[in-house]
Order: sequence, then structure tokens, then C-alpha cells
Amino acid sequence: MSRATRPKELDMLSSVLNLDVVEATTRIADTIRAQVLGSLRRRGAVVGLSGGIDSSVVAALCVHALGKDKVLGLFMPEHDSSDDALRLGRALAQTLGIEAIVEDIAPALEGVGCYRRQIDAIRGVVPEYGTGWKCKLVMPSILESERLSLTRLTVQSPSGETQTVRLTTQAYLQLVAATNYKQRVRKMTEYYHADRLNYAVAGTPNRLEYDQGFFVKQGDGAADFKPIAHLYKTQVYQLAKHLGVPEEIQQRPPTTDTFSMPQTQEEFYFALPYDRMDLCLYAHNHAVPAAEVAGAVGLTSEQVERVYKDIEAKRRATRYLHTRPMLIERVTEVEER
Repeated sequence: MSRATRPKELDMLSSVLNLDVVEATTRIADTIRAQVLGSLRRRGAVVGLSGGIDSSVVAALCVHALGKDKVLGLFMPEHDSSDDALRLGRALAQTLGIEAIVEDIAPALEGVGCYRRQIDAIRGVVPEYGTGWKCKLVMPSILESERLSLTRLTVQSPSGETQTVRLTTQAYLQLVAATNYKQRVRKMTEYYHADRLNYAVAGTPNRLEYDQGFFVKQGDGAADFKPIAHLYKTQVYQLAKHLGVPEEIQQRPPTTDTFSMPQTQEEFYFALPYDRMDLCLYAHNHAVPAAEVAGAVGLTSEQVERVYKDIEAKRRATRYLHTRPMLIERVTEVEER
């Protein structure tokens, strides 16, 4: 985008993500029909429902495109899931009028050693960690200084006492690897139901998550189609209102719902809350100088520059997540389509 056409005034930058929700809904629904019924030759769609805004909007768009009788919702709770996730997911399914099934994945996770491996990893830095304890991963704020990739672990004892410790590389990698079982078992469950119904699996990442690699490879990153990956999260909220997603889901702060302690996406992964992060990502994508963005997002120019650097760092670090299996030679023409 040229300097003459990119947003200059702060109010213009703040409104640049405003979406024509009627046009967007129609266009996305038409594309879903073409992809699912045409390209993929499937009869409907499976959507994993988390009680969050993204999966709710994807489910609503699939209903709009395919009809409520051709959309299956899945609730896949486990030991660390919040009670709100299942309650809000059920409210959405009722609102949309779709069939929804509860699949408790905790036994499967126990079987593959997810929880045991998590505990083993944490005990490498907090030896007393065990039954009744809770945890979450946190990143230092990028706004205070240049942020190194030093993820820290916050734990809470059964008596409520908390402490935050720095993870060793070995403990961090094992904890993440064990936790990733959750997204992969969920995706395996989605594909079971998709296979038995001849349905396609819908992915739920928004643009911010897709661009910045906030997903698990062959876990929540796996899907047959991803209908909101081009939309900033701000725009997903706009669609949610238009599509009649329950108000409580619209008001719910974005969470990871992955670890046993409550955790925002901001403290776990992103540099800023989603609305400001969206504006910084848009501005960075369109080469808007940090000085022109700072006022719109309530930061200094230096802080915006740090966010820009963090965006690029995450793109480099997560390029692997977007990479398809590599071949020595091209095997068929299908791979290029």
C-alpha cells in the first residue's frame, strides 16, 4: 500500500478493520459451499466447539453455508478445561440448532501420558509439584524491554500460594510437547466423526493466530478448510454480532483453556490484547511507520517497533508449522494444485 493510500489519521487506523458483515458472510458462506460440497466432495462440516469466539463464528458460518442439519459440533473437555467452555459451547449449539456431541478426551490423554509427562517436566524446576497443583505458561511483557524468548512457569499450590520460575529448555520443550497431546487428540476425534459422516473438518484460526503460528502442527492447525484465517480477530467479533452468537460468548475474553490456571492469550503468546495486536499486524503488513500507529494503540513508537520485531520473530520461529511434508521429488500433479 502506498503512503498516499494507507491510513494516516488515528481514527482512520482504528476503523480500518471495519467489516461489511453482510458481504463477508455471503462471500464466506458461498466459498464454504464450494469447498466442502465441491472441491472436498463432503456432505457437511465438523466443528470443535470451545465456547470461544472463533469456533462459534466458524460454526455459525457453516450453518449459514450448509444448513444446521449438515453441521456437527464437538465438545472435547479434559481435566484442565474450564467449566465455562462446555456451558457456552452448549449455548451456542442450542442457538444454532445443530447436533453436538460431548467427547471426554481425558481418558485418552491419560492413556498416552499427557498429564504424567506434564508433571514430570514441571518437577524438573518445581520438585514439589503434584496432585492438586495448577500451572500456566507466561511470557514477559514486550512493552517494558526487548523480550527474549524466556517463557516462565507460574504454579499454584493446593493452598493457593503462587510462584513463577524460569523454565530450563528441556523442561519447557517437554511441557509443551506433552500439552500438545490435547490439540492432537481433539483433532483425531474430529476426524473420526468426519470420516464416519463423510464430513469435512473446519479449522478455527483467525488471521492473527494463523499468521503468528498460534496453533499446534497436526493439532488445531490441521483442517480441511479454514474459513476465518483471513479475518483479523476484531473482524471475527464483528461477524459474531451479525451472526447472532450468544452475547456471553461475545463478551468472553480470549483464553487458551489449555493449562489448569486461567490464562489469557496475551500473557501466553501475543504481545498485546487482540484489538491492539490486530492494528499493529495490519499496520506492519501495510508498512505503516510505528510513529503513525503509536497513538492509535496507546503505545510509544519504540514499543510499536518492538511489536513489529516480535511479529517477524514469530513468523520466522513458526514457519515450520506451516510447512507441508517435504518430498525429494514431485510425485503427482495433485501436489501443485
